[in-house]
Amino acid sequence: MAVATDLIAKTDEQKAITEMVRQFADEKILPNAEHYDHEDEFPAPIVEQMKDLGLFGVTIPEEYGGMGLDLTTYAMIVEELSRGWISISGIVNTHFIGSYLLMKFGTEEQKQKYLARMATGEIRAAFSLSEPECGSDVQAIKTTARKLDGAYEINGQKMWVTNGLLSSLVFVLVKTDPSAEPKYKGMTCFIAEKEPGVSENSGEYAGFTVPPKIKKLGYKGVESTELVFDGYRCPAENILGGEEAGLGQGFVQMMDALEVGRVNVAARGVGIAQRALELALRYSQERKAFGKEIAQHQAIQFKLADMATQVEAARLLTLRAARLKDAGERSDLEAGMAKLFASEAGRFCVEESLRIHGGYGYSKEYEVERLYRDAPLLLIGEGTSEIQRMVIGRKLLQRHKI
Repeated sequence: MAVATDLIAKTDEQKAITEMVRQFADEKILPNAEHYDHEDEFPAPIVEQMKDLGLFGVTIPEEYGGMGLDLTTYAMIVEELSRGWISISGIVNTHFIGSYLLMKFGTEEQKQKYLARMATGEIRAAFSLSEPECGSDVQAIKTTARKLDGAYEINGQKMWVTNGLLSSLVFVLVKTDPSAEPKYKGMTCFIAEKEPGVSENSGEYAGFTVPPKIKKLGYKGVESTELVFDGYRCPAENILGGEEAGLGQGFVQMMDALEVGRVNVAARGVGIAQRALELALRYSQERKAFGKEIAQHQAIQFKLADMATQVEAARLLTLRAARLKDAGERSDLEAGMAKLFASEAGRFCVEESLRIHGGYGYSKEYEVERLYRDAPLLLIGEGTSEIQRMVIGRKLLQRHKI
């Protein structure tokens, strides 16, 4: 049961592609999500179909084999995928951020080398900031790279890397100048290559190890891993933007990418909230209590009203942030607001939907149980709600300084 969302103006192209992705979610993702979630198994057949649809190259320019679509359209696609299962959108998310980093900061040689294969999904990307002892405090990272015989030797450990095992490229932030002040000026982003699906790399990728995937409450199917670098040698030309232009620019590059990443997470929040609302609307009209459908009880109607309002508000905030970015305007504040509100809306709507389902909502026989385990990820990933509030507060004061 899909609830109409056409109140948001879409171009003909946006209508066509979102309808296509919604049909894909209804026919291929939703019927299979429970199986892959239960087994914590990578949904390889679904990913292969996503390749055929071109979903790994949505924002990559046509000259490199992609669709060349804007962030707004991408956000609409992510909402539809997340409505099916947020793990599917996670497989695309880190890949999208990697392609964004390449498109904005990469050298032409780096673009030619990677983007065409990324557009088809032949190779997939991950990105890595967090470490075991630091999450939100990115400037506290300890992983280092030092130049040695024309290449950079990377040593350290990373944490919470989505697609960490199956990716071929990892955009990894490390310290190249530990003594730099301020600290962020001593950070560099490397494009670290490896064999996809290989835990302990050898040969030219020796020193790059991917430990077993982290077991999680939800967000199953897509792997979240640690990365261990122990003497891994990365060519100087794999510094994002080239050695001359990219050395020491990693923090700025990654923060720029997180801005679009937050729009992405916001879209995922809208998608899971939308699905929770759909399930609540259906169940409340099927379940009877005290002689009538529970949807006829005012208490349930109030819940549905609050859910629908949050879904619509989250969608509007998300699309506004995306459209500002597409227009080349400043959107850091708006992206933070969208991520904060939409991730919290996702959590709220899923919990309300579970309450409406009553005891059945706590059962694995109903889809809302999976949503309830998946939703908390969005409150944490790519900046917690607390970090978003800090960002929003600081940006507000910057923009309205007296």
